[in-house]
Amino acid sequence: MVFSLPQDALLFPDPALADPDGLLAIGGDLSPERLIMAYENGIFPWFSEGDPICWFSPPERCVIFPEEVKVSKSMKKVFKDGTFNIKMNTAFAEVIKHCASVYRKGQGGTWITNDMQKAYIRLHEAGVAHSVEVWQGNELVGGLYGLKINHVFCGESMFSLVSNASKAALIWLCRKPEFQLIDCQVPNDHLFSLGAKLIPRADYLKYLKQV
Repeated sequence: MVFSLPQDALLFPDPALADPDGLLAIGGDLSPERLIMAYENGIFPWFSEGDPICWFSPPERCVIFPEEVKVSKSMKKVFKDGTFNIKMNTAFAEVIKHCASVYRKGQGGTWITNDMQKAYIRLHEAGVAHSVEVWQGNELVGGLYGLKINHVFCGESMFSLVSNASKAALIWLCRKPEFQLIDCQVPNDHLFSLGAKLIPRADYLKYLKQV
């Protein structure tokens, strides 16, 4: 059952009531308060330009346990050779802009609309959203962004302008001791190659609540 969210009330239905494809609700807004409430309850927005805001909570969540991330020999060499200079929270707006504009095979557009970009920049300014930047010299060549909810990093998107840049960002993030889980939301072969797995929604929510 898909719920319609009111503009004047900050609430979400129980994530367990989402449709089999994960769609839970439509409507509401992208205010920092609503977005934070959504992520705290395992819900995220995903919609295209011109569509109403759609809120999802899949029955299975694609996640990476940091200690289980797969680092290939070639990626170990990338880190050993210092191919990239990796930082955090130094260019959030640039990262989200690249994530919105980078070409993705099989996708005709982006869900990271202008309104979404503005909303997550506000979350970054509030200290809730974070970015990882991968640099070569003075050039930003890859990165990712997402939200930190307790000990879970809720990843939103990543981009890579050179080979291995987004992989390096994710592996670097997995090495940050404060994260017990990296949420990747929706699975794909690339994530599975890095050690991602599917866990039930109920298990994911338990990780979100751990402080």
